[in-house]
Amino acid sequence: MSISSSAVLVSLNISVWPASTIDKEVTTKVLDDAMAHQNAGKFKKDLLAGTSLRKDIENRAARSRQFHAKQTIPWADKGDRLLPTCLFLEYKQTIDKELLEFNGMCEEFFQAYPTLCAAAPVNMGKLFKRDDYPDLDVVRGRFGFRSRISPLPEAGDFRLDVSNQEIADQIADIKTKYDADMQARLADAMRDPWDRLHKMLTTISSKLTDDKSEGKRYHDTLVTNPLELCALLGKLNITKDPKLEDARLQLEATMRHADIEVIKSSPDVRESIKAKVDTILGKFDW
Repeated sequence: MSISSSAVLVSLNISVWPASTIDKEVTTKVLDDAMAHQNAGKFKKDLLAGTSLRKDIENRAARSRQFHAKQTIPWADKGDRLLPTCLFLEYKQTIDKELLEFNGMCEEFFQAYPTLCAAAPVNMGKLFKRDDYPDLDVVRGRFGFRSRISPLPEAGDFRLDVSNQEIADQIADIKTKYDADMQARLADAMRDPWDRLHKMLTTISSKLTDDKSEGKRYHDTLVTNPLELCALLGKLNITKDPKLEDARLQLEATMRHADIEVIKSSPDVRESIKAKVDTILGKFDW
């Protein structure tokens, strides 16, 4: 099965300077004072204590990575992930926006860096060491936002101009093995949507299990999260797996008209929804 028209490969690499370091001298003093083993702990300094500018960038990067992971499914062990072509425009527009926001926040941080370094002796007190603070050009190089989109290769794209039949046979064998590897990797990739669905179903079932010993709280996300996932799974199902589609539609039908206020007040409704969710869990091989 060819999926080159249904998905592309995407990768996202974001780096943020951690602005932290282990202070060996302080670590030694703390361990000695505590009469502890030398491996009992380490003292890690936050070099930019007193400001959230760098931490804000780190949080932004985390949200970008979360979006990237949510919209895609695993492909390679590290790096590339599969992005359904039906999500391409939304993904590209969002990642481009994230890049602009990231760069803008970085520039704000770079402009403030000399001032932050000047304030460090006050904020760090006796922990301050000038050598802990790299020059601005070095710091700039520790931040990066790199996104790459590429087509998914097919064995048919593997071409060599050969006349020797033995070599041609070997090339054909390579293509066959490549196709088999692609199918195995695709099967592994499609485990991710199934795992997301299974996790959602088990979470709902557990949440709706009435236990008088627990004071459970029910939030809007009990309804909105499954519906959001169902909408996304319809796009992540790049192999058009009919069983995944069936399971997705069953959950969507179960939660579409659910009212969180009724769920909160009615044990019977909770039991009914849980029964439907448990039926879905029991119907498929997870």
